[in-house]
Amino acid sequence: MTAHNSATLPTPVAVKNPPRPQHGRRGTALASLGVVAFSLTFPATAWGLESFGPWSLVALRSVLAAAIAGAFLLARRVRPPAREHWAGLAVVAGGVVVGFPLLTTLALRTSTTSHAAVVVGLLPLTTAALSALRTGARPPRAFWAAAVAGAAVVLGFTLAQSGGSLSAGDGYLFAALLVCAAGYTEGGRLARTLPGWQVVGWALVLCLPLTVAGSVLGLLYEPVRLTGHGLAGLVWAAAGSTFLGLYVWYRGMAEIGAPRASQLQLAQPLLTLVWSVALLGERLAPAAPAAACAVLVCIAVTQRVKQPRNDLNC
Repeated sequence: MTAHNSATLPTPVAVKNPPRPQHGRRGTALASLGVVAFSLTFPATAWGLESFGPWSLVALRSVLAAAIAGAFLLARRVRPPAREHWAGLAVVAGGVVVGFPLLTTLALRTSTTSHAAVVVGLLPLTTAALSALRTGARPPRAFWAAAVAGAAVVLGFTLAQSGGSLSAGDGYLFAALLVCAAGYTEGGRLARTLPGWQVVGWALVLCLPLTVAGSVLGLLYEPVRLTGHGLAGLVWAAAGSTFLGLYVWYRGMAEIGAPRASQLQLAQPLLTLVWSVALLGERLAPAAPAAACAVLVCIAVTQRVKQPRNDLNC
């Protein structure tokens, strides 16, 4: 959101045993904190763009997040993943660490955070659909009906806000949905053998040579105008959304289970709308809250539909 980047929605981890009551309360608090952290990704990115160009911001965000994740992996003495996991980690890195943050940052140069929040609110449905296609699972018709309805709501909202045609920012947002959903789908597969936070941590470390080079080039060719908002946005996108958010989210989900955590995540787009007004002073389009709520209803329907056992838990 950030990703992870960012404004990013992480992949659930299966939990075999039901949580104990005391763990359930702590897990709910941790998962809720993760949702709040993710909901601040787009406002933080908008602040970061006050000081940095889009390429510099994404690269610096990833470098800082990778440094934190690398230090945490070293402190915990986590061994590197087996060789067979690196190809999957590369997919996660391309979708979650690089693709989603870069595309959404490019979109936020012309789109408001409230508009982006509604469009990206479709990410859980996109991830579930790609997961079903990848595994060959056949979800019930109610699942696909809700997914199509959610896509129709977002497309209608986007066309209405863009004067009847898609803008360049909308193109970036829809592309971000696809690459991030692919990264989450692969991350769901890896999370069956590795803790979820390690999947993201190693993906960040894997991208470090690329993001360091991108940071140097970005700073050389893009103007930098340091402001308090710009620095705060960079730090939060890296440390808050990408690292802290993912860490507490996965810890919380491990204790309360993916279904309960997913219900908490339904509040994320609406929280982003609140932050866009409170922190950025944006004026919400009348259709934004209604479209966000409609998408949340569609996601809630898919959460309650019984999925085939061989489907990825993501």
